[in-house]
Amino acid sequence: MTTVLRGRTAVITGAGSGIGRALAQRLSGDGSSVALADVDAHALEETAATLDGPVLTRVLDVRDAAAQRAFAAEVADWTPTPLGAVFNNAGVAVSSPVLDAVAEDDDWLWDINFHGVVNGTRAFLPLLVAQDSGAIVNTSSVFGLVGMPNQSAYCAAKFAVRGFTDSLRQELRGTGVRAVAVHPGGINTNIVRNARFRRDPEGRGRSHDEMAAEFAAITMTEPATAAAIIVRGVERGKARILVGPDAYVFDALGRIAPTHYYDVISWAESRLRRRARARTSVPRESVR
Repeated sequence: MTTVLRGRTAVITGAGSGIGRALAQRLSGDGSSVALADVDAHALEETAATLDGPVLTRVLDVRDAAAQRAFAAEVADWTPTPLGAVFNNAGVAVSSPVLDAVAEDDDWLWDINFHGVVNGTRAFLPLLVAQDSGAIVNTSSVFGLVGMPNQSAYCAAKFAVRGFTDSLRQELRGTGVRAVAVHPGGINTNIVRNARFRRDPEGRGRSHDEMAAEFAAITMTEPATAAAIIVRGVERGKARILVGPDAYVFDALGRIAPTHYYDVISWAESRLRRRARARTSVPRESVR
């Protein structure tokens, strides 16, 4: 299969941290030129400073369709190599029960996590179709495979990304362009720390920092590992890429127990949290 990444140009949104930064580092290290976008100018420059190859940076709010089109035109003028893949990766989180949901928070998430993907796809797809090669790679989530409590807005947006990408894939049949959906499990990023948070949705009185620390303690995959899995999957021509061992569990449970999967997931999360607390606790006999 002809490569769509090595030696070509990759576009990555949400490149200021997490999976986006790791993808930039991985692809640049493999010889790709990278065009990076993020709403955080400082974080974006920090990512660019870690790269040795050709890099273009643009401070960009993915919700802005016109800005995405302008970015695509800029990339087309700048790129020293053919366009290989567009990673619509930017994403945010909100945690709230539906009963207490704040509409403005849900709209903020939806506009970034879904409309940002659509805007990026619409901006760059004409370039890929014109050259009849490349890939649109859209980041969904394991929460785009199953619904989770207190994550209604996030799940809705990630399910929408999955459906949008699956539909696009069928439209692209017979062309040299592919549409790929990525479903990460728990990745050790700042997504929870940067989430919009009003109060503990589970009523346990946790602070925002405590929830972020708890999430970090139970994540199974580092961003660099996630990037390696995604790059390998795109190069191998996969249409759907599961990232992390927990992603395979979510996928299987959603198929096997489509209405009862949360019983198993809740039990597993409780065990992981207990193990995380045990690792960070100080044994009594060591205290003098």
